Amino acid sequence: MDFKNLSLIELSELVKNWKTTTSEIYNYFLERTKEYNSELNAFNTLPEESFVWDSEKSLPIAIKDIFCETGIRTTASSKMLVDFIPPYESTITERMKWAGFISFGKTNMDEFAMGWSGENSAFGPARNPWDTTRIPGGSSSGSAVAVAAWLVPAALGTDTGGSIRQPASMCGVVGFKPGYGRNSRYGVMAMASSLDCPGYFTRTVQDAALLYEVTAGYDSKDSTSLTAPVSIDSNIWKRQDLKWLKVGIPKEYFIDGIDSGVRSAIDNAIANIRDMWAEVIEISLPHTEHGVSVYYTICPAEVASNLARYDGIRYGALSGTGGNIVENRSEALGNEIQRRSLVGSYVLSSGFYDAYYKKATAVRELIRQDFSEAFAQVDVIVTPTAPTVAWKIGEKWSDPLSLYLEDIFTIPASLAWLPGLTIPVGFASPKDDSSIELPVGMQILGPVLGEEKVLMVGHIIEQAMKWIIESKKPKIF
Repeated sequence: MDFKNLSLIELSELVKNWKTTTSEIYNYFLERTKEYNSELNAFNTLPEESFVWDSEKSLPIAIKDIFCETGIRTTASSKMLVDFIPPYESTITERMKWAGFISFGKTNMDEFAMGWSGENSAFGPARNPWDTTRIPGGSSSGSAVAVAAWLVPAALGTDTGGSIRQPASMCGVVGFKPGYGRNSRYGVMAMASSLDCPGYFTRTVQDAALLYEVTAGYDSKDSTSLTAPVSIDSNIWKRQDLKWLKVGIPKEYFIDGIDSGVRSAIDNAIANIRDMWAEVIEISLPHTEHGVSVYYTICPAEVASNLARYDGIRYGALSGTGGNIVENRSEALGNEIQRRSLVGSYVLSSGFYDAYYKKATAVRELIRQDFSEAFAQVDVIVTPTAPTVAWKIGEKWSDPLSLYLEDIFTIPASLAWLPGLTIPVGFASPKDDSSIELPVGMQILGPVLGEEKVLMVGHIIEQAMKWIIESKKPKIF
């Protein structure tokens, strides 16, 4: 049986109705992964060779190589952890397995989740299934690729400044980042502790909601975990229009630097939103322009703290081999890790803390206030996810600043701890090749604890625009 195009929910229904078995589904995706992974480089650690256990819910989920799983190699795509076998399990993967889902290999990523393209990996870059000469987005690159190429029906990722939403946009899949604190960070290798959010890549919004209900909720092992209950009203999936909903369009997100094709796809999606009887309101988020600067002050500061433990002497792949910390870190950590660690150490140093880090945290609060004021007027906010479609591998490698700007639309919501959903809404040609079309994603943001509302709006738009998305398929499909 061919399981392509089927959602997690549809696959589960097939099993419940005795039309297939979970072992048949698992082995289908295993064979597909073995066939295409050499071309896509989506997995660092391939799934197990056989699977015989059967139950109604035991469907395969790929795991970003930053979630610790007991006894399964977890590397964060770094030379420093190339042979690391965790002795404990992350809360997210533990809850996923309790619900009956099966861990299906560890996916490639930007090293320690630092990147925008999937190129910063010790295992080599993951490749976009729509055009394998192009990046898939990052840092959760392999997870996005695996779902887009249908190597697996769903995958876990993490989002710090856009690391789920941006690759979902580049690969034409659904990417959902719940608000900060909704998913436990326990057992997820820390990059920036006040920003990291576990989330999901799926084929449909409803699948993302399914995984959210399975994994989210309070965890005593994570001091930042929220205690608010997690539930999704099943009635939201019956709604077919956006009547009575107010949708905000922030003028600061529609800037001159957006590719014309991306702008056209987003404008078309907004026209569809109007056609579904939503009240579309232009809003202002005046401190948006400072988001990238604030993020790349706060994030590196937390990186410098969190990654100090990887010294190759007490901890890491080189431990026990001698040498010194500088030599070990230079050898085992990539350029982006070193760059952010140095910047972070600088902004936290004596004499510069007040000038940089303290000021950045004050501006972060202004960005939060912008969103709070906006959500007093509207129910959700809709924006582009990324200013461009996927670019050629290596094209922007020598210009980190241009790469930093690729997260310009996703960073502010991360700083404000908001839930964010990316759904595919169309296609656009890259500037360097008008003969091809690549996916464009739209971002839907909600207030703190507004996950259900974001998912509802995303599902309604998804259903209305489904025919556009299904009109094209990746090369590898």
